[in-house]
Amino acid sequence: MVNPFQWIDDELSALEDKTLLRQRRTFCSVPGGHCSLDGELLWNFAGNDYLGLADDPAVIETAKTAIIEGVGARASALVTGHSHWHEQLVKTVAEFKKAEAAILFPTGYAANFGTITSLVGSEDIVFCDRLNHASLIDGARHSKAKFRVYPHCDVAALKRELEKARGYRRRLVITDSLFSMDGDQAPLKEIVDLAEEYDAMLLVDEAHATGIFGVNGTGLLEAHEVANHPNVISVGTFSKAIGVQGGFVTGSKSLCDWLWNRARTSMFSTALAPPLCAAAIASIGLIKSEPKRRKWLLEQSKLVKEKLQEQGWNVPEDVNGPIIPVLIREPEKTVSIAKQLQQQVILVAAIRPPTVPSGTSRLRISLSYSHQESGVQALLDAFDQLDTTC
Repeated sequence: MVNPFQWIDDELSALEDKTLLRQRRTFCSVPGGHCSLDGELLWNFAGNDYLGLADDPAVIETAKTAIIEGVGARASALVTGHSHWHEQLVKTVAEFKKAEAAILFPTGYAANFGTITSLVGSEDIVFCDRLNHASLIDGARHSKAKFRVYPHCDVAALKRELEKARGYRRRLVITDSLFSMDGDQAPLKEIVDLAEEYDAMLLVDEAHATGIFGVNGTGLLEAHEVANHPNVISVGTFSKAIGVQGGFVTGSKSLCDWLWNRARTSMFSTALAPPLCAAAIASIGLIKSEPKRRKWLLEQSKLVKEKLQEQGWNVPEDVNGPIIPVLIREPEKTVSIAKQLQQQVILVAAIRPPTVPSGTSRLRISLSYSHQESGVQALLDAFDQLDTTC
């Protein structure tokens, strides 16, 4: 009898031969920027809890106040899942982002995917930065709109594509603000100007920038002084610097009303659990009241980038934020160095294709306020003891 699933074993073997096979590992988060893996205590430089809010006592206590009403929302937001906790979070996010309205999604992926597929269709065109997050790319492809990819952060190329697309019903430009694998920033002011010039909608994914950049910590749209531009849709997530889970979109009331009625990833998903909403509210409060967290994070990011460059590691000059890629190129070497770092109790993500393009495998360092100076020094010491050619 022929096994119809034999191809899966063959494909898995092929991935293993290329050092591209991912294995499940079970972690336990430990306060102070650590984690436990198989009983081994490691410095965790592989997460996205940039401000150290995921285990903040005030955030946890606030979540407890909501859990007495249940651990789940029981239904989609459109039916009975939108509780007073959800409504309070919607108002908190809109006020934080200084936007007219907001809408929640179960994840950041769902926010991007649901928003894009609600805005454009077969009569429209989407322009996508080559290094955008998978959720943006997947949403654009699934929307049935014409799909154009422009070179990373290449404003001139984007302008040429927009110039050729005047005949479409709607034009949508999508970009990350802080790129999750490269740690660099999109030229948002120039892209906003293009969106205005060509009457295009612009969706900006602030997942890795929210809470970190700007005077008020709302993200790079604020830092680049283009927040709440009428052409801009801002997407965010609670799962990075805010330290919780879920996604959101901010913009005009009409935009959020449209997504409420059309975004399938919201309409057909159970709403966020109320304790997560409560925790997110508390986290946003701390982001507003404790700017020292983001100030320290950005200072340490600059320090780590410079020190690693001095040690001879290939860290791109345009890195600016808590994500610091160390380019290794080959998957085998990347995995090998990550294992050597783990032996020095440093956990760093080994990023390989298809997450990044072939030939650009890297170690992705993710800094957190929880690391403090002792964690940062341990990271730098560990890299310094390695051979840059290993």
